Amino acid sequence: MTTFDTTLCELGEGPLWHPERQELFWFDITGRRLYARGADDLRQWELPEMHSAAAWIDQKRLLIASETGLWTFELETGSRALLAPLEAENAVTRSNDGRCDPWGGFWIGTMGKSAETGAGAIYRFAQGELRQLFPDISIPNAICFDAERGCAYFTDTPTGLLWRVAVDGEGWPTGAPHVLADVRDLGLNLDGAVVLADSRIAVACWGDSAVHVLTPEGELQGRFPMPAPHVTCPAMGGADFTRMFCTSATEGLSADDLTDAPLSGATFVIEGAPAGRPEPAFPLT
Repeated sequence: MTTFDTTLCELGEGPLWHPERQELFWFDITGRRLYARGADDLRQWELPEMHSAAAWIDQKRLLIASETGLWTFELETGSRALLAPLEAENAVTRSNDGRCDPWGGFWIGTMGKSAETGAGAIYRFAQGELRQLFPDISIPNAICFDAERGCAYFTDTPTGLLWRVAVDGEGWPTGAPHVLADVRDLGLNLDGAVVLADSRIAVACWGDSAVHVLTPEGELQGRFPMPAPHVTCPAMGGADFTRMFCTSATEGLSADDLTDAPLSGATFVIEGAPAGRPEPAFPLT
């Protein structure tokens, strides 16, 4: 494990490896910034509100999720254009975890800015339609997908449960989700996640200083330690997708905690990790 970038984020989140640009993008949600780093120096954009998740559209544009909407973001100019409002009338909530799915949609979760119980939801945006999938969510996380198994995963972090839901050929959920993994007895707080090339799930655990690996059957199988208590989300990248990046946060840590873990808020990378999959482009219609 090495430090990929030493910029300390209050709430680093939403890492996205852009396979065409060979760059990692990530957010500091509460710091209202977007960062990018590849072979060159760090770049950053100040944002007008909190943003949390992204998908890549093409070489020059991202889809980005904010507390009020889904937007296209021009990397050359830093300008946004609204695609769809996202709880724009609700000042209590903001966006949280989100990811593009392999069927041409973008899933995005919302939550209360103070993590109010049940204030959020999970949505899917596809072909210009934003549809609510799961209401009454407190902290939506671990949104990721396995096209080979025809399913999506997600969690509501305070529940300690990782859910699996089947999806149809267009990416819409079919039937009710079922519990894939129950980590309540382990005291783990499931945060962001990705599906690896072998269908295992890599999930960051807030407060545990690690990314854990689960089998497709929900069994814990491995642990990648990180030098920060509050790791938030992994992303697989590099030319062969064997670089595991992971964002982290200083939020909720005391002065003593930060003395013990001074790299909290930085972004880390593990070389030679289990292979991941490229994130699909979002098909802008």
